[in-house]
Amino acid sequence: MSLKHALLGFLNYGSMSGYDLKQCFDQSIQHFWSANLSQIYPTLSQLEEEGLLTMEVAYQEDRPNRKVYHITEAGRAELRRWLREPMETPPQRQPFLVKVFFGGNIAKEDLLAQLRCQLSLHKEQVSAYQGPVRKVLQQYIEATGLAQEGLFWGLTLEAGIKQKKAWIEWLEEAIVKIESLDMPVTKD
Repeated sequence: MSLKHALLGFLNYGSMSGYDLKQCFDQSIQHFWSANLSQIYPTLSQLEEEGLLTMEVAYQEDRPNRKVYHITEAGRAELRRWLREPMETPPQRQPFLVKVFFGGNIAKEDLLAQLRCQLSLHKEQVSAYQGPVRKVLQQYIEATGLAQEGLFWGLTLEAGIKQKKAWIEWLEEAIVKIESLDMPVTKD
């Protein structure tokens, strides 16, 4: 996925500033795709150069002026083209699994500490997805009346929850297996 298409997707819902777009990322898709303002603004400039959006300056007396971006028909066509395009499975890069792969080179308790830390982090994320993230998503759906779009947003949240739960299950199994190993207590 490209940042370009995510920005076009959000702008398809309505015109926004770069800051508004960052808020959209943080409040909706951050569980599977994040973006920084330092990435968003150059991409918006590129999209404007490509004719996929326009920008207007909204003058404000008591605050700095805002740049507001609007998707063009060419931008909508590009978004639809990208949405229809088949995608290959992206390559997996899991630095944590590299640590586990070479885990026989550290003490058993050090490896278990790494696994338990990851287990805790994944459990926290599931809790957040099932609690505050789901609540904010539901509030946004109700506030905007975008029930059909909300179905799709909810599907991505459910995918995130299922992925985290799979990690939790794997981590719990890995911990049990490593605890039963007859490894030296320390390995330095």
